[in-house]
Amino acid sequence: MQVNFLLFPALTQLDLTGPFEVLARAPGFRIDLVSPSLDLVRSDRGLAMLPTATFATAAPCDILVVPGGPGTDDAMVDPAWLAFTARQAAGAKFILGVCTGSLLLGAAGLLRGKRAACHWQAREFLAAFGATEDASRTCIDGNLITSGGVTSGIDMALRAVALMLDEDTARQIQLQIEYDPEPPFAGGTPASSPAHIVARCLAATRERHALRSLAVAQAAAAMAVR
Repeated sequence: MQVNFLLFPALTQLDLTGPFEVLARAPGFRIDLVSPSLDLVRSDRGLAMLPTATFATAAPCDILVVPGGPGTDDAMVDPAWLAFTARQAAGAKFILGVCTGSLLLGAAGLLRGKRAACHWQAREFLAAFGATEDASRTCIDGNLITSGGVTSGIDMALRAVALMLDEDTARQIQLQIEYDPEPPFAGGTPASSPAHIVARCLAATRERHALRSLAVAQAAAAMAVR
């Protein structure tokens, strides 16, 4: 199974590395990190990652994985990224979107009539791409598997392995990586977090939300005329 991860500047590294850790342990899965060139790509927090394939050299994939992060705001209005995403998805058996990677899938025209999950602060934008928002941590709609924010990509990948291979393989990988979350605090979603923590989070990301809103409007308008 050929697995292609999109690797664009300012992605959130755990959106990529979480599912990568799971899928790289699945028997028979071969993984490439795909970018326009083989130049180093930096995440939104500065981690440098090296692509293993380019748009020109990437093989057709069985599984396409699209991470999220601030960089999706640029990717979803970039014709080259949209064209490559749509082209890869057209031949894929499964399409996986992590966090705001769902918005890039939407901008590429892949969410029309679909249910999709996304980071809680970006879920409202799914409707602009013809999708029905789903508040689940992992949402499965046909061959489209999407997840909520950052850490949910691990859950999504484990469920994907169970679907693509079998549950025992997914359980073995879960044990190998000792994935047994025990958060130190109650929270992690708006519903389970204290109101003042939700307010702090919203205030800290207000500027990014405004930029994302503009990018979504531009991407949705472009999609409407394609």
